[in-house]
Amino acid sequence: MTDNPASLRRKISGVGDLQSVVRTMKAVAASSIGQYENSVRALDDYYRTVELGLSACFRNSGPVPHIIDRDGPAPTCPISAVVFGSDQGLVGQFNDVIADFAINSLSSLGGEPQVWAVGERVQERLNDAGLTLMGMFPVPNSVKAITPLVGRILLEGNTRHSQNQITSLYLFYNHPTSGAVYEPVSRQLLPLDATWQRKLAERPWPTRSLPQVLDSGNTTLRALIREYLFVSLFRACAESLASENASRLAAMQRADKNINELLEELNGTFHRLRQSGIDEELFDVISGFEALVGPQP
Repeated sequence: MTDNPASLRRKISGVGDLQSVVRTMKAVAASSIGQYENSVRALDDYYRTVELGLSACFRNSGPVPHIIDRDGPAPTCPISAVVFGSDQGLVGQFNDVIADFAINSLSSLGGEPQVWAVGERVQERLNDAGLTLMGMFPVPNSVKAITPLVGRILLEGNTRHSQNQITSLYLFYNHPTSGAVYEPVSRQLLPLDATWQRKLAERPWPTRSLPQVLDSGNTTLRALIREYLFVSLFRACAESLASENASRLAAMQRADKNINELLEELNGTFHRLRQSGIDEELFDVISGFEALVGPQP
């Protein structure tokens, strides 16, 4: 069926409205990326402070076997993991990429993996792969919502750790890279191995005044480890959300480009039809005039 100028006007209007929505979503995604990246940068100084405190504790107390269990999980010990996904649309292969990466990484570690999923969509993907799911947490929709999520994860982890159900903990999330690109990464949080302790203990102190740790170091050390886990989880969640919005921004940029091309095509077709209609009307006027005037001598 051939389009007429009226139908083309309606199509152009509808595509223009869609372009307005796409550009609004682009602006929202770009703004969201900024707030999550800013939150990660804001944590850097605090993270360095926590590491310096841990360095002072390890420097003064030496090995702490009741906290640092082993250099790696035993094959028969359960391996716990937190996989950060997305519950919103227009993110492309975001959930598939991190789910496949987590599945392949956990299968190479040995043992029986037990997984917490952040997001229903990545939970379904992990469930289809046959992994044991320990629970699901909703995806935060803002920076302020990250802190309650991290608190719930730590509370759940502490409960299961006290019941000897957790000996190791891994994080899987998408890490933003240059531009609107991201890559899946993993990080081991527990156990706090001796290599990690030694590197912190050997870190040079930034000032000439060496630190002193009160309460024999145990109370301070446990408090600093809790802060270390909190910051690590917060950073992983914020980077995952930044990657999600980067993926959405890239999708909106592609959609905006396709809409521009479609608008150019529709406008070109509309102008051709309009010019053709004008030509036909002029031809009719000239033909009518010649018919009224009659043949010239």
